[in-house]
Amino acid sequence: MEYTKINAKTFDSWNANEWVWGIPISSEIFANAKKGDWNVLLTPTKPVPKDWFIDFKGAKILGLASGGAQQMPIFSALGANCTVLDYSTSQLESERMVSTREGYQIEIIQADMTQPFPFDDETFDLIFHPVSNCYVEDVLPIWRECFRVLKKGGRLLSGLDNGFNFIFGDDEHTFQYKLPFNPLKDEILYNESVKNEWGIQFSHTIEEQIGGQLKAGFILKDIYQDTNGIGNLHDFNIPTFFATLAQK
Repeated sequence: MEYTKINAKTFDSWNANEWVWGIPISSEIFANAKKGDWNVLLTPTKPVPKDWFIDFKGAKILGLASGGAQQMPIFSALGANCTVLDYSTSQLESERMVSTREGYQIEIIQADMTQPFPFDDETFDLIFHPVSNCYVEDVLPIWRECFRVLKKGGRLLSGLDNGFNFIFGDDEHTFQYKLPFNPLKDEILYNESVKNEWGIQFSHTIEEQIGGQLKAGFILKDIYQDTNGIGNLHDFNIPTFFATLAQK
């Protein structure tokens, strides 16, 4: 089975056990967003700065691998026209459920983001891309597709893993794996990933993440770091994630 299909099924399995990133927002949170009281996450704990966003009224926003009904409902409540692309059936079912419950329209597309996006050039004003490309081996084609489908001046907001989490075992005390972490190039690691239902995950370098955005043509406008929110690395305030604001 293709590794991206394994990952989509893994997310569905996690959601059956109430995965934190697959729990849809409540009606109360949606109602508060309509009143202007809202925040969203690209990484585990730090809300995205409000000045990273554009005027939501009528804006065309793509939620890239952003299913789960945690961000797109907020943007819809604020007046944006939203499209969500995700490969997980359960993540998209949550989007459909919340949009029906709250009475707004959203375009829902089930697709693999490693493939060319099913959108015309210069379609979107903003792409919201939470931590998810750790489930993709090669991220440069994704950055190039993001650049293609954004309008001139459009913004790309991305949550990214810096690779530190992949070094440690579950206790986050002991070095256990070498970087780069790539199960497709290590049979033992692949089998371990499947057995433990980790999904097929990959570490990525700054050259791949920030350098890849620059190679695609983006201008980097801002950046911040974040922790896991729980665990030993968090307790020592070790950043394991970062978020970037880039512009076409």
